[in-house]
Parts: sequence; C-alpha cells; structure tokens
Amino acid sequence: MERSKKILTGNENQYYRATLKAMGFTTEDLKRPVIGIANAWSECVPGHYNLRQVAQRVKDGIYRAGGTPIEFGVLGGCDGMANGHVGMHYILPSRELVASSIESMAQINQFDGLVLLGSCDKIVPGMLMAAARLDIPCIFLPGGPMEGGMVFDGRQSDQTTATEAYGMLSAGKITEQEYQALEDTACPGCGSCSYLGTANTMCSLAEALGMTLPDGANAPAASAHRSQLGKETGMKIVELVERDITVRKVITPGSIRNAIKACLAMSGSTNAVMHLTAVAHEAELDIDVLQLFDNLSNSTPQIAKMNPACKYNMIDFYHDGGMPRLLENLQSLLETDVMTVTGKTLAENIAEHRYRYPATGLVNHTLDDPFGYSGGVAVLRGNLAPSTGITKPGAFDKSLHHFEGEAICFDCEEDAEEAILAGEVHEGHVVVIRYEGPKGGPGMREMYKAMKYLYGRGLALSTALITDGRFSGTNNGCFVGHISPEASEGGPIALVRDGDRIVINVEQRSLNVLVSDEELAARKAAWKAPEPKFTRGWLGLYCKLAGSGAEGAVLDMKKLKEL
Repeated sequence: MERSKKILTGNENQYYRATLKAMGFTTEDLKRPVIGIANAWSECVPGHYNLRQVAQRVKDGIYRAGGTPIEFGVLGGCDGMANGHVGMHYILPSRELVASSIESMAQINQFDGLVLLGSCDKIVPGMLMAAARLDIPCIFLPGGPMEGGMVFDGRQSDQTTATEAYGMLSAGKITEQEYQALEDTACPGCGSCSYLGTANTMCSLAEALGMTLPDGANAPAASAHRSQLGKETGMKIVELVERDITVRKVITPGSIRNAIKACLAMSGSTNAVMHLTAVAHEAELDIDVLQLFDNLSNSTPQIAKMNPACKYNMIDFYHDGGMPRLLENLQSLLETDVMTVTGKTLAENIAEHRYRYPATGLVNHTLDDPFGYSGGVAVLRGNLAPSTGITKPGAFDKSLHHFEGEAICFDCEEDAEEAILAGEVHEGHVVVIRYEGPKGGPGMREMYKAMKYLYGRGLALSTALITDGRFSGTNNGCFVGHISPEASEGGPIALVRDGDRIVINVEQRSLNVLVSDEELAARKAAWKAPEPKFTRGWLGLYCKLAGSGAEGAVLDMKKLKEL
C-alpha cells in the first residue's frame, strides 16, 4: 500500500484531504501517488538558481505519469559564500540539517516517493543521506554545472580564480585592472561551479551510485537537456513507486564500491571520502568506505581529468560523454548488476545509452590509456595521522608526491591566510592549520583560501599544507586534509611545533613528523584541550556531537549520553 493512502483514503481521513484541498489539490489529485519534491532553490547559491525551472519540468513529468507532485523548500548554503569567515563553521553541519529536514517533511506528509533537487557541496550528500535514511523511492537530480568564464592564467576562469588572482596581486604579479576584470567575467551564468570541486564530484558520484538518471550529473545548467532530464525524472519516480524500487535497493555495498572507483578514476574531491562514508552509514551498510578507498586506489587508474588537474571544465567532460562514458570505460572494474533509478541495472544503462556528442578524448580516456595508473585520491597514515589523512595526488604535480619540509603552525585558518599574504610562508614550509576539525572548528572548515593564496604567490610547487580541516575540490597544491584524530581531541597534529620536519609520501601512503615517540608523548602530557569556540545554538550542539572526519563526520548520537 502506498504510504500516502494511509492518510488520504477513508472517511476517517477527511481532515488530511481537506487540508491539502485548501491549497488547490483536487479529489483526483489525492487518489494518485503523492511525490514530494525537495527543492533547495534559493537566490543564495548559483548552483541552485535554476531549480525553479527544473522543478516545474519535474512536476510536468510526475503529472504525465499519473502522480501528484508536492514541492517543499530545503535549506542550502554555498560553500563559496561561506569561505574564509565564520560562515564556514556552518557549512558541514548544514549537511545534517538538510538530511534531517527532508526526513522530517517526508514523514510528516507520508510521501510515496521523493525527487531531490540540489547541486552543491553539502546539499548533495545531505539529500542522499536523507534518501538512504528514509528508504522510499527517491531520485536525485542536480541543476547542472555553469559555463567557464574568461580565460585567465591559461584556463577558463571561475570564482576561485579571483582568490588565486588576489594572491598574484599581493605578490605584484598582476595589475589591479587585471584583477578587477575577473569580477564580472569569471562566472558567466548560474550552475554549480564549472570545475570538478566537491559539488560536481558528488553529483557525478550520485550518478555512479545509480541515484541519478544517465547524464543527470553533468548536463549544463542552461541546457535544454537539463529541462528534459527534469521531465524524465518526474515520470521515472512514479514508476519507481509503482515498482517499489526503494533507495536501499539502489544504494548497496556494490553501488558504493562503484562510486568509490568512479571517484578514484576521475580524481574527485577529497570530501567525497567523508560524504560516501556518511551515505553508507545512513543506509546501514556494513562497509568500511575509508578502507575501500585505500584498497582500491592502487588498482583503479585515473581515466578522467578535469580542472583543477588540468584546464578542462565540467562541460568539456559532458561533451566528452560525461559520467556515462566514464562508467562505460570503467565497466570491467565495476559491479554492473546493481539496480539504478532507471529501474534497470547499470549494465543495461551502459548498453542502452545514446551519446549526444562524439568523443573528444580530451577528458575521458580508456583503461588502456589512463592519465595515471593509480587512483586520484589517496589515504595516508602515520604518526601525524594515526586514523587517516586524505589527499588528492591526481590534482597536483608528481614532483610533490614526496615532500619534506619545515612546519609553520597556525591554530586557525585566518592566521595562516594573513601570514601567507604577508610573505611569512616560504619555500620548503609545510603549513600546519589545526583546531579546524569537525569538533574543534567546529564544522571542519575548508582551507581553500590558504591554498589559493599559496598558488597566487608562486608557492604551489614548493610548499605543502596539512590540516584537520578540509579542502575545496578546486585546490591543486600538495595538501593533506581530514587528519584524524583532530587537534581538539589531542591528535598528534596538535603537538607539532614550528621547525619540526614533516614528510608527506603519497606512494608510501604515509604522513609523519620526524619527532621521536618519547618527545611526542612528553608534548601530549603537557597539552590541554581548548575550550569550545561555540557554546550556544546549533554549533554549540554540533561540536558536542560531531564524529571523527575518518567516520564521515556524522553526528555521534552515543555522545548524547555524555551531555
């Protein structure tokens, strides 16, 4: 029995029908499958600005297939707008709010199925987490990537180019006129960021998971194809309800492994490790995502390459076949018998897909002609990262895969950024930014600006940066993030001092500080945990419940017993 029928049929349920009829729904509408549309549209996020139009196409498809759509709003913050100030503390915690708000609305209204509309960094995983938690028929549909901007520094620009350019301006490498020109030309229209950051990584991995229709991840925001996908998604969700194809029939251990391999094959954002861990947790899967990334990175080649690893953008990827072609090229390594939201297996989707454009070979390569013979994301461990550290070797120069340097330490993001712009960071430094983890930050802020400033000042190939915070998917210097245990929990990153030698070795998957165990133990004995930065409101609660970055930074409900 459809969920909605429990509250919309029978004389005893007139109350619910009357309430919905107050908004113009008819008796006939309420006899059909009721599909919720969780829409994260707002004027705050370029990646969501077109979702009103997309939602209308989804509604058209639902009506056409015999369902009744009911749309509701979902919060969604733009990582870019939050970068470098107090707002970034709220970004990762907002993922939990997205998931919980969708769960709440789906249960309050007893929707038979959901279409999830969102495009950006924490909104996408939050929506997938909600879907996995609810286990009802769901389809995720992004708004699509934006076009690249004017050419600057050898590639089409985007909003992050402005931050790199500010570093160049501070170093006297460009004029103020050149810098100012980017403001009106870097972002020519709406859509998720034009590069392979966390947003487009997670949209692409949603397709690899089977949660998005083929091409749903990468069709441009302003394209007719995006509107067509909206209508097709609306029709398909009604079919999934009729066939009772729920989310946990799609998100399985096999589909999670497929998404991990796709992430490695395209050198996706390091944040994907944490988000896929969280999705698997919500689906109650007995699977160690972090260990799988580690195991599979050596056997999964990198066969797609996009900015920040090269000059090509997401729309170049789309024109070269996008995710369907990447999955086709990777299929011998995938579990293709998994179910998808098309109602067909991945193997059937690959066999039946019709490409709109001829292959260019610029972005997608085959297994016998890879960009690299190991995955573009790597898990590091060592005395600085006993649990984990995550890096993205597919996006930076191979000369940096082994880096040894001198620590220069900062206890927050802002202090590091000021020092970089002031010229205090030099060649050979390993910038250590700590107390920015899920609990200590709180919210595991991105060290986006620090990396961009290093690039702009010409230090991208001669310095490194490590942190218990995160990185934007657009960063492309030598970096290690997600270091766990974090500093606020007394992790070894809290014990590093200026001048210590740090060694990053990607090939050996190691991250170590060249300090004896005895000295580290003495430093630990003298260390004192800092006071929480927030004690009220949502962040006051979040920093008490936040789990380790190595475990997806999901809320650890067991900590409620300690409050």
